[in-house]
Parts: sequence; C-alpha cells; structure tokens
Amino acid sequence: MIMEFRLCVLLLVLAAVAVTGQRRRPNTDEWNYRDGSEKVNMRGVANLTQILDNWRFDILAQMQSMMQNDMQGLLPDYTRIQPLSEALDDLFKEFNALKTHLGDLSEKVVSIEAFIDDVKAGKLPNTAPGGPAGPTIPAGPVKKKIIRKKVPAPAPAP
Repeated sequence: MIMEFRLCVLLLVLAAVAVTGQRRRPNTDEWNYRDGSEKVNMRGVANLTQILDNWRFDILAQMQSMMQNDMQGLLPDYTRIQPLSEALDDLFKEFNALKTHLGDLSEKVVSIEAFIDDVKAGKLPNTAPGGPAGPTIPAGPVKKKIIRKKVPAPAPAP
C-alpha cells in the first residue's frame, strides 16, 4: 500500500517536471511564413501552381463559351425592369404630390397659429366675419344662460 502511494507520488512529480520543462512558444497572432520554409518541396509548389493555372484557364474558357453560346443564362431577366421602373416612377410622383400637399398644409397652419397667438394676446382682427358693420364681440366674459326643458310625466298604465 505504501509502495503504491510512493509510486503515485513519483508519477505525479514526474508529470509536473515534464510539463514545466517544456519550452513555451511565444503566442503570436501573425503567421510566420518563414517558419519551415526550408522544408518546402519546390516540386510540389510548382505542381500546385500548375493545377491552379489549369483551373483558371478552364473557368475562363467555360465563361467565354457561356457568354458566346448562352448569354441569356448569365444575364438578368430584363422583362422585369420596365414594370419596376414604372412602379418606381409612380411612387416618386406620389411622393412629390404628398410633399407639395404638406407644404400647403404647413402654410395654412402658420396662418392659423398667427391668428391663435393674436387671440391669446387679446388682439383681435379688425374685420369680423359679418364685415365691417358686423356684430362686435364683447370684451368681458360671456355669460351663458341654462334653459331647462320640462319632461312630460309618463302616462299611467291602463
């Protein structure tokens, strides 16, 4: 039992020494392209370059043949452009009409605000709705007269 305990402690100490003894590499965010460059197989790089060149040639050849033989497959559907243009034109006209109407309403609000400011300040316009000889508004508070109507009593049930 004691021997097993000593063996476990020895293994634990060896593991700790092995972990701390390892060389720590600096943690950099950038890739060092020079690291391992002496191990690069130049023949493999040349083969990869040749493969990429072949792919580029094949892709360009396919695009050229598609543009020459099947241009409609590459181009957008032009039949949708005219209705979209007309709808956009209608929307633009509607927007301009609303903008003009808003300007007219703003002018009316400005004149109403000026009238309300005059009324609040106690200045009334010189002309009344009835004309120059029309009724005048008394300067004092307006008294209201309440009239009560008599409700006829309900008729007795026969």
